[in-house]
Amino acid sequence: MSEHILKRDNKSLLLYHLVFPLKYRKSVITKEIGDCLKDICLEISERYEVHFIEIGYESNHVHFLVQSVPNYAVSKMIRMLKSITAKQLFQRYPEVKTNLWGGKFWTSGFYVNTVGQYSNEEVIREYVKNQGMEKEYNKVHSNQLTLF
Repeated sequence: MSEHILKRDNKSLLLYHLVFPLKYRKSVITKEIGDCLKDICLEISERYEVHFIEIGYESNHVHFLVQSVPNYAVSKMIRMLKSITAKQLFQRYPEVKTNLWGGKFWTSGFYVNTVGQYSNEEVIREYVKNQGMEKEYNKVHSNQLTLF
């Protein structure tokens, strides 16, 4: 189970289930790109106060279970995650850009749910884990939460 993050002026346990669809729902995420996405996300964790508890993908969308701090508005965190991951993926895999007509990796939309409002962390973990079991879901990262 995730633990609270203790800061000088607050204590928080903010968990989010995020889903980012690819532009035009194009199926461009391969195992290689999924592994690279995981590496990019772990680099983001080192620079920002966003901890990836679980990452999984299908060829046309990505699921994240993340913990963050109150300083980041959810929309700011999502913009930051989409921006950095898209830029890095396009730099490392320029051929992907040709498959996405508009030159954008992610669609402007997203799904976000606070873990705990409609279910608990374990239910969301199982949901993310079991996404695409009949299709092609590939879990590329799972981690125990550590305090920042």
